[in-house]
Parts: sequence; structure tokens; C-alpha cells
Amino acid sequence: MSDRLQGKKIAFLTANEGVEQVELTEPLSAVREAGADAELLAPEAGEVQAFNHLDKADKFEVDRTVGDADASEYDGLVLPGGVANPDQLRTKPEALEFIRGFFEAGKPVGVICHGSWPLVDAGVAEGRTLTSWPSLRTDLRNAGANWVDGSAPTRSDGESGRIRLGKRVSMARLRRLRASYSASVRVGASSR
Repeated sequence: MSDRLQGKKIAFLTANEGVEQVELTEPLSAVREAGADAELLAPEAGEVQAFNHLDKADKFEVDRTVGDADASEYDGLVLPGGVANPDQLRTKPEALEFIRGFFEAGKPVGVICHGSWPLVDAGVAEGRTLTSWPSLRTDLRNAGANWVDGSAPTRSDGESGRIRLGKRVSMARLRRLRASYSASVRVGASSR
């Protein structure tokens, strides 16, 4: 186990249903293996029902509701994808406020696949270079983002390497990233 994230606390925010399982479990395992404390947040207490595409997969215990959390308590945020997951999050004011808090504080935000959708409703997409699943291209551009078909540029703070996760993240790629995961996840959060 690496200790590169020792002492860091990373929030994983999902809806209570619809997160793509691999987009939750692989990054979650990676940050924990790197020494971070990771918490699963959702709008409601109880469980998160994950999916393997359209099929129900495993359930995961919610550590805390997003309404009871504050961005100031965390060092970074990961927004996994799945189509239904971000579509639900973008309708939850407490989730949008939580997301906005990371951007306002300049903290790392990792966004996977469809996970960038709530950035539109949180009002933080404008002026940023982002990538996503191609079906979100129009929404992100309409929100003022510079959408790219590929990896979004990232910046390092000089102390920690940052890994970008974008569109079409395969299980094999997530496993490779997990093996080399060295720090907070970030997708275009500072690329203004």
C-alpha cells in the first residue's frame, strides 16, 4: 500500500441509484490503497445501488448524506458516472452546493464519463476544458465549457501528481490507473 494520500480525505458523491459500479469501485479502491480516507456520499442515507451498464450490480453502504457534509471537510471529490447517477445528482440542490464548494476552494475534482453532467447545474462548467461521454458534449458546450474528445488538460500543484479520468474509461484502464494511482484525481477543475 502506498501512503501518497495519507492524511487526505476524499469524497465520492453518487446518487442512491444508477452509478456505474466499476467507475465507483476502482477509483475508490485506488484512493484507499494510496492511503486516503474515502467516504461514499449520497443524497439519502442507506445504500447506493450500483449498475453494470443497465443491469443491477452490488449495493454499497452510504457513509454520509451529502446534505450533512461540507466540501471544507475533504481534500478532493470524485464524481463517478453511469447515466442515471449524474442525471439524478443534478436535481439535488445539496449535491450541487457540495460540488460547487470544491470548485470555489480550488480543490481537486475527478469526473468520470457521465459524471460531468452535474457540473452544468452546479454552474462550474463555464470556461473549463472538460471531457465526457460524447452524449454530454452539447450540454457542456451550452454551459460554456470547452468540450474535448479526449483527455482534459490538468494542472499539478507541484506537490502531487494528478490523474485525469475522462470518457470511455475501460475496466483495464481503471486497473492500470489503480496500480499507478499517486494522488488526488482532477479533471479540468483548474484549466481556466
